[in-house]
Amino acid sequence: MTGRLLVILAVLAVVVGVPFALKPKRSLLASADDTLVIISPHNEAIRYEFSRAFAAYHFARTGRTVRIDWRSVGGTSEIARYLQGEYYNAFKREWTAAGRPWTSEAAAGYANGSLKPDAPGQAERQAFLASNAGIGIDLFFGGGAFDFIAQAKAGTLVDCGILTAHRDWFTDASIPISVSGEPYYDPAGRWIGTCLSAFGICYNSDSLRRLGVSELPASWNDLTDPKFARQVALADPTKSGSIAKAFEMVIQQQMQQVVGAAPATDAALAAGWTRGLQLLLKASANSRYFADAAPKVPLDVSLGDAAIGMCIDFYGRFQSESVKIGDRPSRLQYFTPLGGSSVGVDPIGMLRGAPHAALAREFIAFVLSIDGQKLWNFQVGAPGGPVRYALRRLPVRKELYAPEFTALRSDPGARPYEEAASFSYHEAWTGPLFSALRFIIRVSCIDSHDEQAAAWQALIAAGFPPAATAAFNDVSAIDYAAAKEGIRPALKGSTPLEEVQLARRLGDHFRTQYHHAEQLAKEGK
Repeated sequence: MTGRLLVILAVLAVVVGVPFALKPKRSLLASADDTLVIISPHNEAIRYEFSRAFAAYHFARTGRTVRIDWRSVGGTSEIARYLQGEYYNAFKREWTAAGRPWTSEAAAGYANGSLKPDAPGQAERQAFLASNAGIGIDLFFGGGAFDFIAQAKAGTLVDCGILTAHRDWFTDASIPISVSGEPYYDPAGRWIGTCLSAFGICYNSDSLRRLGVSELPASWNDLTDPKFARQVALADPTKSGSIAKAFEMVIQQQMQQVVGAAPATDAALAAGWTRGLQLLLKASANSRYFADAAPKVPLDVSLGDAAIGMCIDFYGRFQSESVKIGDRPSRLQYFTPLGGSSVGVDPIGMLRGAPHAALAREFIAFVLSIDGQKLWNFQVGAPGGPVRYALRRLPVRKELYAPEFTALRSDPGARPYEEAASFSYHEAWTGPLFSALRFIIRVSCIDSHDEQAAAWQALIAAGFPPAATAAFNDVSAIDYAAAKEGIRPALKGSTPLEEVQLARRLGDHFRTQYHHAEQLAKEGK
């Protein structure tokens, strides 16, 4: 018995000791001459390639080593909430350290970019904008322009000086100020687009064959096909600003189709909004889930856990590359529906009070340089390209689409600036409702998803009888007028408790509506 015990203890010693014996002598977070702190939703592949390339670039310029301390708190929505809380505490400490009281006006005004000149809290607002209040983080890197515009307006992003130092980069021949209605950089230099993003559909060709789908998906409407019941993968737009933008694209396309070449009247926009919402409701009803993280959608589709999904272009391309075997076409394919998405940017910006401001400017300049831009879409091993991961993202600088680079790019056929011409983003139509749209999707699709899916299954089984279908498609509670005149103002001026109460009221409304549609369908009405 004693011998057996000794053997067991010896095995345990080996199991416990081997990891320590094989532990690298140098820590992955070993000290370096310089440190840069970046908060980002970017994936590990992007972090690795830019960390490696910037370290080499910085050492060649200065002879000093550098490490990047990446901070991850989730998607851009989570990052926005994190920044709000951290800057609140940072400025409050600075304000009260001088013996000044922290009032409700101060709390409401210091980061309010819409504050009127004579409004209470204006003194705190001006003090914040003149301050160097920091949170120990240098850069915000990645995510959609919407979140960067909001941070710039709040005052948490500051001019990084790159527009002044590199004026030749910011021209129509390199980085235009806007394309098809989408802003590509802030004229005040507080954020700058680094790469391009569009939105579209990924699908698993093996899953399509299994489901007997012979015609390949081509538009957003394909997400509503009953053949894909419980086979659609979606991400939660309340967790990801980029995914919320994708939902906005669906509605914008429907608006544009209704408006056509005619004037954009309120009635036409309202009709397009309704069509867009109804499309999203049906796509949601087809969905298996709403993932917390946007990269999960193409991952699950590639694994066959879903057949089709809505995703950001680079996540689709990256996952397609990851599952590709040899020279055979990848089972995961991605496309942007023609005329179905604008081409926006993923920006970078320097945060107020950046502890390593000079190094932060150097990093931004590197990312925007030709050498930095090559990392986004060059093939692994190509001169100046990534060494481990094909990032499959599209650079913002037009120079990278020159013929001499075509053979080196992972996506040589991608012409984002030409594709952008097929879609014009009208910010005035849906931009002011961006946050309201997130809320609308939450109450009509996410919170009430079980009831919605049950009603959809009943509709499919009954062959979509008219009364039941009309009940399911009723979006009068969240139509264009309701969103502009009720939901948006209510959210803008609400307390957290009031927002919860509004969500509960609208959620209950849609649960009742879906129950009614299900009952009508079962009755064949």
